Amino acid sequence: MKKTVEETIVPIINALDEGIETDEEIANKTGIKLNIVRKILYKLYDLKIANYKRSKDPETQWFTYSWKFDKAELINQINKECQDELDTFKGQLENEENNMFFVCPEGHVRYNFDEASDEEFLCVCGEELQFQDNADIINQLKENIKLIENDLDSFNKSIE
Repeated sequence: MKKTVEETIVPIINALDEGIETDEEIANKTGIKLNIVRKILYKLYDLKIANYKRSKDPETQWFTYSWKFDKAELINQINKECQDELDTFKGQLENEENNMFFVCPEGHVRYNFDEASDEEFLCVCGEELQFQDNADIINQLKENIKLIENDLDSFNKSIE
């Protein structure tokens, strides 16, 4: 049976957060195969939410990797992603609120007034463009913004 991403990543992050440092220790504690643990640790490293320090064992001459989980960076990344998504939705909302839109009745194109005017209110298919009431789109964007703001607020309160 194949484990889900959540079933493999979460125990590894929890182990790191508990102070377990080496990939072997993490594999032993979680029961996840060592090669999978290493693969996930390197992915976390690529995402900049885990760091490692390499040291050489003087007896065996083998390298040991001690890993640390960077919770602050994860929090920063979550906040940044949410803020980027908020900015995108707010830009779309501003565009929807400040423009009139015209659509092809066949669903080919959607133009703002200036674009529709440039095309003489005709679609490339020859159909006459029709005014589109975008109130539903505006309401959906406002709802999306409110949901993200609430989620972000709840997330930030939960980590305080």
